[in-house]
Amino acid sequence: MPDVLRDLYDDDHEAFRESIASFVDNEMVPNYLDWEAAGLAPRELFADAGKYGFTGIAVPERFGGGGSADFRFNVVLAEELARAGIGGAGLGITLHNDICTPYFIEYCTDEQAERWLPGIASGEIITAIAMTEPGTGSDLAGIATTAIRDGDEYIVNGSKTFITNGINSDAVIVAAKTDPSQRHGGMSLLVLERGMEGFERGRNLEKIGMHSQDTAELFFNDVRVPASNLLGEEGRGFEYLTFNLAQERLSVAVTGVACARAALDWTVEYVNERTAFGKPISSFQNTKFELAEIATEVDVTQAFIDRCVELLNDGQLDPATAAKAKYWATDLQNRAIDRCLQLFGGYGYMLEYPIARAFVDARVTSIYAGTNEVMKTIIAKDILG
Repeated sequence: MPDVLRDLYDDDHEAFRESIASFVDNEMVPNYLDWEAAGLAPRELFADAGKYGFTGIAVPERFGGGGSADFRFNVVLAEELARAGIGGAGLGITLHNDICTPYFIEYCTDEQAERWLPGIASGEIITAIAMTEPGTGSDLAGIATTAIRDGDEYIVNGSKTFITNGINSDAVIVAAKTDPSQRHGGMSLLVLERGMEGFERGRNLEKIGMHSQDTAELFFNDVRVPASNLLGEEGRGFEYLTFNLAQERLSVAVTGVACARAALDWTVEYVNERTAFGKPISSFQNTKFELAEIATEVDVTQAFIDRCVELLNDGQLDPATAAKAKYWATDLQNRAIDRCLQLFGGYGYMLEYPIARAFVDARVTSIYAGTNEVMKTIIAKDILG
């Protein structure tokens, strides 16, 4: 369907789209169902993507990255993954790019940057961020994981859950209390690396969707972490986490509207080919009205999300606007895919069809990156003061 209402991209973005589309279609699509069955994508996927510059878009060029702070390139990547029906495995890459990498770029010391950024850019160092705990979700200040200073090391104890890239990750940003007597002011960020003694990964959690994206429990039992792995300054972890929340939530929103658009495109193709009572399904009034409504909602939402991308690039995307984007786009994603699936009839319930996988993959989007109820609370606070 034509995107005549969009003027977000220039020639560089479209050239990037061609490269992404080729990689997705040739390297990911043929293997995707195998990854879904296995419960995770192979680590090699990140390194393969890194060869083409897809895992280090914003990493400075001197460290082997693309050196671009233009978030539109990240949006192109998300859109091409959605177009191809790549859910779980795609989330691992977008989390690496959109959510984890900014912390390393912003807060690494020179020594840390030399140590980590080249591997992050190449995809040889896979990143994750560990905030959620078994008893703490959206209330970040209530985390119980501790990191107590002992000379030149921190001793980390606690656990995390629902961690994206939890199995594959090499460098995990862990939110921990360096001062357990404090809430927000007692939190710091430490990078725990694969192989550290006492750092254990639990099972790859079974989910209703996003099967090819490894989601794990992490356990820290007296893990001795060098003080040189402290990200930024001690006690400023909560501040650092809020710094990237707007981009994180916009990233989820971008994927949400892209998945809704992809579902619409698949459905238009299907109803034009499928017949019932001797006529194409597309000829029935209900089909026409359903698709007209979905197409309108997608286009209206796309305009808002595109504007949010521009605001982010200009450094002006505020928390409430990002919350609106995340809440609305993920609600649309779930609503649109559900309505599209209905038009597939029984085939929509079959996992061989991308619409079925998109349906179960979408359900978590209104939960992660802050539940949509929390998004509404942020919006209401902005309105009411």
